[in-house]
Amino acid sequence: MTPSAPRSSPLALTVLALLHYKPLHPYGIQRLVKDWGKEQVVNVRQRASLYRTIERLDGDGLIAVRETGRDQQYPERTVYEVTGAGRETARTWLEEMLSAPKQEFPEFPAALSNLLLLTAQEVADVLARRADALAEKLDGLEAAMAAEADQGLPRITRIETEYLRAVTAAELEWVRAVVEDLRADRLSWSKEQLDALAPGPGPVQQ
Repeated sequence: MTPSAPRSSPLALTVLALLHYKPLHPYGIQRLVKDWGKEQVVNVRQRASLYRTIERLDGDGLIAVRETGRDQQYPERTVYEVTGAGRETARTWLEEMLSAPKQEFPEFPAALSNLLLLTAQEVADVLARRADALAEKLDGLEAAMAAEADQGLPRITRIETEYLRAVTAAELEWVRAVVEDLRADRLSWSKEQLDALAPGPGPVQQ
C-alpha cells in the first residue's frame, strides 16, 4: 500500500519554515510566530493544535528531534529540526499554495448566502457594525506596516500584511457600498417576492 503524501496546512508550512531558520522547541516556534507577526495569518492561539501539528510532521519524517533539554526554569523541552524531506515538502507546499487558489469556505460568504433570514434594515445594521470592525482592523494593519517600514525592514518581510491590508480595504469598500444601497432602498426584498420565486410542490406520486 502506497503511503499517503503529508497533508499540508498553513500552520504546518509555518513550522517547517521557522525550522529552516534554526532548530526550535514548540514554545520557541509559538514565540517566533508572534514576534514575527505571523499570528495574523496562522492560528497559534491553541497550543494543542501546534503540538498536534508538530507530532504529525515528526511522524511524517518532515522534522526530527534534535535534542531534549531541561533546566531549572523550564520543564523538559524537545528541540526539533527540519529534515531533508521537510525542506523539499515545504517548497512543494509553498509553490502549491501560491500558485493554485484553493476552494475555501469562510464564514462571511456563507452568512451572506442566508441574508433572507433577516430584514433589509437588520442586514444594514449588522453590516454597518462589520464595517466599523473592518475600519479598525485596517487602521491596525496600516500602523503595523508603517512600524515595520520605520524599522528599515525589507518589503518581503511585511508582504503578508500588505496583502491583508489590500483585502481588508476592498472588503470594507464593498460592505460600505452594500450598506448604502440598503439604506437607500436600492437593495430590498419581501416575503411575497421570495414566495413568487419559490418552486411549487411537485406532482403527487400515485
